[in-house]
Amino acid sequence: MNIDCLPFKKTGYFSNLICDYLDQKEGLKNFYNRFPKLQNFENQIEEKANSFPDYRREVLYNALQNQYRDTQSSEKTKEHIKQLKEPITFTIVTGHQLNLFTGPLYFLYKIISTINLTVTLKKEYPKYNFVPVYWMATEDHDFEEINYFNFKGKKISWNREAAGAVGALKTDGLQEVFQSFANELGAGNNAVKLKRLFTQAYLEHDTLTAATRFLANELFGEKGLVIIDGDDVQLKQLLIPYVKKDIFDQISFKSVSKSVANLKDVSDKYVIQVNPREINYFYLKDGLRKRIVLKGDQYAVIDTQISWSKFELEKEIDEHPERFSPNVIARPLYQEVVLPNLCYIGGGGEIAYWLELKAMFGSMQVPFPILLLRNSALLVTDKQYAKLQKMEIATADLFLDQHSFINKKIRNISNIDINFEPQKNIIASHFKEMYEIAKKTDASFMGAVKAQEVKQLKGLANLEKRLLKAQKRKLKDHVVRMTAIQNELFPLKSLQERTLNFSELYLDYGDTLIPFLFQNLHPLSAEFYVLKL
Repeated sequence: MNIDCLPFKKTGYFSNLICDYLDQKEGLKNFYNRFPKLQNFENQIEEKANSFPDYRREVLYNALQNQYRDTQSSEKTKEHIKQLKEPITFTIVTGHQLNLFTGPLYFLYKIISTINLTVTLKKEYPKYNFVPVYWMATEDHDFEEINYFNFKGKKISWNREAAGAVGALKTDGLQEVFQSFANELGAGNNAVKLKRLFTQAYLEHDTLTAATRFLANELFGEKGLVIIDGDDVQLKQLLIPYVKKDIFDQISFKSVSKSVANLKDVSDKYVIQVNPREINYFYLKDGLRKRIVLKGDQYAVIDTQISWSKFELEKEIDEHPERFSPNVIARPLYQEVVLPNLCYIGGGGEIAYWLELKAMFGSMQVPFPILLLRNSALLVTDKQYAKLQKMEIATADLFLDQHSFINKKIRNISNIDINFEPQKNIIASHFKEMYEIAKKTDASFMGAVKAQEVKQLKGLANLEKRLLKAQKRKLKDHVVRMTAIQNELFPLKSLQERTLNFSELYLDYGDTLIPFLFQNLHPLSAEFYVLKL
């Protein structure tokens, strides 16, 4: 049930850049191709169709056939993979790290947004096929970002030494993680299902890539989700000319650096997400993933003895493209080179750095996709909703910082008016007259009048604060209850979706959880949902 919808900028959790993008601020229009409106996909389809040759479809199909050889995929996923060979088929993509047991709840929102958009596009453009794709970030090496998930306020962690691309990590040691998780789950049918899902994914697969593919396929395979691993020698063959342009011509560095400067010119409030390097590729081999840098006339892998001349490096790229791993700047380009993609769906941070990349795509002669902010939601249980109703708390007020949330509510429920604005206005009016008198008599008294006004307004403000504090003490029980419900819904004073793992909700709602989200999340709505489960 949809309780409420808020504009993203009203939540207080999204950056100025993202809010301005959603408002289609004039100064940002050079940083994206087409805004995510249903009618804009027609021209996006035409542009991508004219630039995506059939041989790439063949390479993509063969790579996916190989990647899925050990996966029991649904008939719908199999059909989608076959359709990718056809020139009338296009993809909608989201990407995500290989977070343990999906990590934060928004993993689900990303994929559901992606699948729902393909359904919407098929209705609007029935002569085309639209395939939802989850791009696994198998080549990332930030193990500390993905080696845990939260469950009932506890951090379930996979503690081990790790180096190189996380996708290649062996799942050894996850038996202990499972035991820790199982101890927290308790009994019941849904607990049994969660234990089985974790076991099948992580204890019955050898690598983190294989485990994540299984997990995503179990959750979304019936909807036809196609899961892709970019750490693939066939796909990397298609990337060869772009790797060379980045490393030898520094096209990415030049283009993105200029875009970053232009973004700062639009607004000094924008936080730049990522800055380009002169070379935006890592060297990936045998548990190693290290940056490539230029030292004099030699290209070297930092913290190693590996180096090449330009000629030697070109030969290495041609013979072993799989050893060249794109960083956060180059990965989006890789994705758009190998997929017939129309739209990328991501979180606020992702869309922010994609906005830095349009000029680079132009320099590389690759169409820039439509950028869509994924769905976001606050999920409220029946019990929590009843508490909110009883305390007459508006859902929009929950998004206030806790100090403002308490103060606003105390003012509303107090039997006295703790708002001295009328009195402040009276003081200001009186002093306006005194300023006029001072001007007519002796202008040197203006400073003294101003000092007295400031003193009285400050005294009144202090009285207001003391009265509000006294009311908080008087209404302590109410304050405790309202802060408790806000802390439940915003764990660690952050959005629920950024900390909560799906398993916590699945324990109570089981197999109804994901269908509920599919029914209530609409990717083109550009609103933050508050939903009652």
